[in-house]
Amino acid sequence: MQTNVWLKYVPIIRILLKKAKTEDQSLALNVSDFERAGIARKSGYKFEIKFSNGRVDNVIIDSPIASFLAQSLLADASVKELFLQNDYTINMNTKFQLTIKQTSANEAPVAVTEAGDDAEA
Repeated sequence: MQTNVWLKYVPIIRILLKKAKTEDQSLALNVSDFERAGIARKSGYKFEIKFSNGRVDNVIIDSPIASFLAQSLLADASVKELFLQNDYTINMNTKFQLTIKQTSANEAPVAVTEAGDDAEA
């Protein structure tokens, strides 16, 4: 049931992951979504998920809400591709706000052109 809550947010998170290339992104989650699913608590939730090389790179087993988010994101083919291309950190604070940061790029090196190619200079 917790996965259903996150499935609502996957399309938005996918867009924010793409935008995170230029600057950190944040998303205020609707607390009532979590309350209806029976998983909200007054003190909120706080977690950090690190994605590297297309998989979770830190231990989140003790936070079921983080585990369900990671499962939901990794089940989306577009998000999985982004996670293979770049490393990300997703944090949630106790006020149900997600922060998405791209921490590095896993892209292949760009080929350097020869100096003689710049004939107009």
